[in-house]
Amino acid sequence: MNKDIAEILVDEKEIGEICSRIAEEISRDYKNSDKKLLLLCILKGSVVFMGELMKRIDLPVEIDFMKVSSYGAGTATTGSINIHLDLQRKDMNDIDIIVVEDIIDSGRTLSHLTEYLKLKGAHSVRTCTLLDKPSRREVEFRPDYTGKIIPDKFVVGFGLDYDEMYRALPYVGVLRPEVYEGK
Repeated sequence: MNKDIAEILVDEKEIGEICSRIAEEISRDYKNSDKKLLLLCILKGSVVFMGELMKRIDLPVEIDFMKVSSYGAGTATTGSINIHLDLQRKDMNDIDIIVVEDIIDSGRTLSHLTEYLKLKGAHSVRTCTLLDKPSRREVEFRPDYTGKIIPDKFVVGFGLDYDEMYRALPYVGVLRPEVYEGK
């Protein structure tokens, strides 16, 4: 798989530093909260990032999962948001949710999801992303916690995939265009 990577954009060391920095920010921001802190992982790409992040947060934290998509096969976005696995809780008004995402492109998914969770009654909703591509934004949206702003390149690794491959790479790399072009 490494032969399919044009360049390493975020190496293992930098990923660790990002996870530690964001965990410190979250720990500081929620240390005085009387609500439950819930990390809400957006499946599948965010699992690896959330696993590293939650180990570093110095507070009691719960985890849960949603499966939400705006992408079809390959690299094409559908333009609509689909919830495949929803968050089911009876204590929504007693939780502070941090939605954990691997990457933000258009901003549509997290913008929609944030409003959706507020309508479901969450005490508060914030967002956290490992990678941000603000140059691809289609709606006005800014995450509360950002790991790294990256250029508009197709990236894989550390949970991010192309057709379910490359998720296990320990770094974030730029996928060679010949791998995904023409499919």
